[in-house]
Amino acid sequence: MRHLAAILLLLAVHAPAWAQDVVLQDTQGRAHSLAGQQGKFVVVNFWATWCPPCLEEIPELIRFHDSHKDKDALVWGVDFEKADAGKLAQFIDDQMISYPVMPMSPAKPGPFGPIRGLPTTVLVAPDGSVARTHVGAINHDTLERYMREWCQTPVGKEIKACR
Repeated sequence: MRHLAAILLLLAVHAPAWAQDVVLQDTQGRAHSLAGQQGKFVVVNFWATWCPPCLEEIPELIRFHDSHKDKDALVWGVDFEKADAGKLAQFIDDQMISYPVMPMSPAKPGPFGPIRGLPTTVLVAPDGSVARTHVGAINHDTLERYMREWCQTPVGKEIKACR
């Protein structure tokens, strides 16, 4: 019986992210569905306006999003703090953030488990699985490398089909 419970837990941990769709609302009131991005990588970046490493990575995330959004990947910024909506909107404008930003209270459990530090970036693969979780600042080149590594990981006897 314990073995069955362990197997079920393992399956739940590795189930595709959209097995139970993650839907977040951005600062403009638009809903963003992870399942709606099937076939693309989604970089889900948990950050806060008061976090220096978070602020340092914003230009890298903008560059990554802008170079991939029409092809194979996009960025979601998850503002993981209790922030005033007006101040957050002004911050997004001031930083010229081109990707959607979704506010989320740190008191609410996150869709990918506990957030142990900010920034935390979760790379969701085209098949909905979590390809990588990265705690700390991230950059464009590291995201590119994580995507390549996931695409080059064999499944059975074949390499994953990546664009």
